Amino acid sequence: MSNLSKKTFKRHKSLGLFDEHLRLSKLSKLGDPLEKLSTGIDFEFFRDLLEERLYVEPKGKGGRRPYDYVLLFKILILQRYYNLSDEQTEYQICDRLSFMRFLGLTLADDVPDSRTVWLFRERLTDLGLVEELFALFLARLEELRLVVHEGKIVDASFVEVPRQRNSKEDNEKIKSGQVPEGWEQQPKMLRQKDMDARWTMKRLQAYDGYKNHTKCDAASKLLTGYAVTDASVHDSNELLDLLTGKDKDQPLYADSAYVGKDLHEKLVQDKKVAVKVCEKGYRNKPLTQEQKESNKAKSQVRARVEHVYGFMENSMQGAFIRSIGMVRAKAMIGLMNLTYNLFRKVQLSPQWTSAS
Repeated sequence: MSNLSKKTFKRHKSLGLFDEHLRLSKLSKLGDPLEKLSTGIDFEFFRDLLEERLYVEPKGKGGRRPYDYVLLFKILILQRYYNLSDEQTEYQICDRLSFMRFLGLTLADDVPDSRTVWLFRERLTDLGLVEELFALFLARLEELRLVVHEGKIVDASFVEVPRQRNSKEDNEKIKSGQVPEGWEQQPKMLRQKDMDARWTMKRLQAYDGYKNHTKCDAASKLLTGYAVTDASVHDSNELLDLLTGKDKDQPLYADSAYVGKDLHEKLVQDKKVAVKVCEKGYRNKPLTQEQKESNKAKSQVRARVEHVYGFMENSMQGAFIRSIGMVRAKAMIGLMNLTYNLFRKVQLSPQWTSAS
């Protein structure tokens, strides 16, 4: 027998009364982001809106008691942060102590199944409630004076969907608003085809899905507005609609995708913002040294929006959604933006133990 096989390894011990608490304490020491979020955000803040818009008077006595709306809303935030499917969301809640702690569940509690999570998200989507929840929390951030209003940054990022492997001819018909030949005779297949998503190319890389057009507070890096389009829409198309009266007299930072004489005039005359858009060089008309220096100064502020997308791409496991259609894409991307703001609020708090 080898020396290795003679060694006694510590495998397990008898289950103790405080073992779960000790394990959670270890997770806290390792830096559980969900604990920070749960302690830094009072999710009861959303209850009134959720109950006002979602509550339905029961038709009669009996039946299973519905799950708490705030619990289901927290599940959607959890799902967006880890970018999980409905099935994986159910599994991971059952499997992970950190998820249960965030949701206030114990091993004795029922866990909403994947179908319940899907139905709740569908209700939010049908009612347009995600936009209302985003606006409600943004108003709270304004009250806390976390939105500084000393400048805004606009940009757009791709949000991809599962690739559909359509033929070139099928994609051309979809782009023109038609249903490809033979699809209507296969209703099950048609339900799985996203007729609103679009292909586009950027730097020789293909993207299929949607775009998240965002407006970011330059100082706090909180998102103060967003719009959702298909991926083929140019970044600048949503700019004017993103700006509101609160942005008046503030500097507006953007990359060279937002260059254009007509657009510049509308920003100055109609929106009353100070345009700080990076200039673009052209063939036979390169940027002057003065323009390069100006772009460098603007980019030092504009680049802060990359931290937003970096958080979504890395901490939130990528800008990818599993929904079908524009209506659902708007809800999913809205939840993504709201989830980012929730975590960003915690980061901005002097101490993450102070609840909002």
